[in-house]
Amino acid sequence: MELFDLKGKTAVVTGAAKGIGKATADLFEKAGATVARIDIDAIPGAISADVADEQAMEKAFKRIGGVDILVNNAGIVVRKNSFDITLEEWQRVIDVNLTGLFLCSRIAARSMKEPGKDGLPRGGAIVNLASIMGFSGGLFPNPAYQASKGAVVNLTRALALELAEHRIRVNAVAPTFVRTNLTTPIFSNPPVLEKVMQHTPLGVLPEVDDIAAAILFLAGPAARCITGVTLPVDSGYLAR
Repeated sequence: MELFDLKGKTAVVTGAAKGIGKATADLFEKAGATVARIDIDAIPGAISADVADEQAMEKAFKRIGGVDILVNNAGIVVRKNSFDITLEEWQRVIDVNLTGLFLCSRIAARSMKEPGKDGLPRGGAIVNLASIMGFSGGLFPNPAYQASKGAVVNLTRALALELAEHRIRVNAVAPTFVRTNLTTPIFSNPPVLEKVMQHTPLGVLPEVDDIAAAILFLAGPAARCITGVTLPVDSGYLAR
């Protein structure tokens, strides 16, 4: 279990009020980490801030102090096709899902690359939330989300290469459809859910705790030689 031990580590989880973010923050605490939760919604014990607001993020990370682990979980979705989505809606999805992730990664990496007791960079781990939609066109029209998550997959690779010299690992998790507040319209619509299940070879969809477990793996010692990877947790969706 030492491979999944986060004792002595300070972790930041964005979008931690509910869903995958909350499950991840809770699991990290069980693994021994000190967890700082950031969410645009005001919740007890969390920092209320918009990840797409650079000044707000600078202030939040300064308040937290040194960071060892960052989980870029905050994300939104606007399920409209290319003809109906407004430019404002498109831009907001990109701002939160991609630009916010970049801003938080850059701020956290500045802390992680500072010298440790041995004079070398302290290092750290960044885990991004991508999606199976970052590897496929999806089952339903959702161009802004698909575009943002595809960018997250390649930004993960780019940051992994850039930050490796500072002993910072950068990976991502790509979930399939998971029951959260963002997927309520899918899980509450039987014909739509049936279509999802037709593309789920294992016949069972992951829960938020399954995604949190994958994030813990990539954030901890068990994955010390893994970087630049996006790990699907998709019950076989992408194997088709």
